[in-house]
Amino acid sequence: MAVVSLPDQHWIAELDDVSGVELVHWDLKGPPPRADIGLVVPPYMGNPDRLSRLSELPGLQVVQLVTAGYEHAVPHLPPGVVLANGAGIHDTSTAELALALTLASQRRLPDFVRAQERGEWLRAAGAPSLADRRVLLVGYGSVGRSIVSRLNAFEAQVTAVASRARAGDDLVERVHGVDELPGLLPDAEIVVLIVPLTDSTRGLVDAEFLAALPDDALVVNVARGGVVDTDALLAECESGRLRAALDVTDPEPLPTDHPLWRAPGVLISPHVGGASTAFEPRALRFLRRELAAYADGSGVHHVVHRA
Repeated sequence: MAVVSLPDQHWIAELDDVSGVELVHWDLKGPPPRADIGLVVPPYMGNPDRLSRLSELPGLQVVQLVTAGYEHAVPHLPPGVVLANGAGIHDTSTAELALALTLASQRRLPDFVRAQERGEWLRAAGAPSLADRRVLLVGYGSVGRSIVSRLNAFEAQVTAVASRARAGDDLVERVHGVDELPGLLPDAEIVVLIVPLTDSTRGLVDAEFLAALPDDALVVNVARGGVVDTDALLAECESGRLRAALDVTDPEPLPTDHPLWRAPGVLISPHVGGASTAFEPRALRFLRRELAAYADGSGVHHVVHRA
């Protein structure tokens, strides 16, 4: 019988019929309830420093995240332990927010909200649409595909970029490699970022990247704050040359006095891409599959790191 810890009693009740596993509750706020836990599902949110308690489990084999990002867990992974991420759980919710941020910025919704508070009827015809815009999507994994499917429905012209070039699929004609960015950026009216934060993507969107974009381009970040050089983006937005819609920032949370809050053309949401009502039912379906695979010996499917 495989012993698995879950961070939520409700999840235990929902998954207690998974064959071959014994479920115990552990939210990592205190010592592990028993030493023979083989797979740990950490809490979705909370202080990542709690993950240091993983070292207290001598028989730990797998850490199964319910987040798409995993960089916060890697430093706490004990030797020999496999780390898997929650691939697919957040596709729908994050894609929704990416589109919401893009549409809100394009159609000037923040201006309208402020005008409503003043009781002012703005004369605002001619705001840029999403339809017919040239959108460059950087990061073509499962979330990226979900975003593209929605962009296509809005009749945008989408170019997809991944770490390596490859053939297209049912959504895009081809996938460009990240090495092609210098030639793609000057034509991009909107850039959507949805890459993992790794050594190769940290600071990817730097001053040179931003300078290559045309005037009034919109940068949408639903990836990680560290993918963007905040100072470089701030300078472009404060000058009025570029706009930004950000669900993630660096630093995060963004300090109250940070000038990015007040920069013109910037819309900020507090890292809520996956945090909607879509999360729990998808997380439970995902965990049901992964715990069954772990219990029958075939192993979890979405391994992203091995310590």
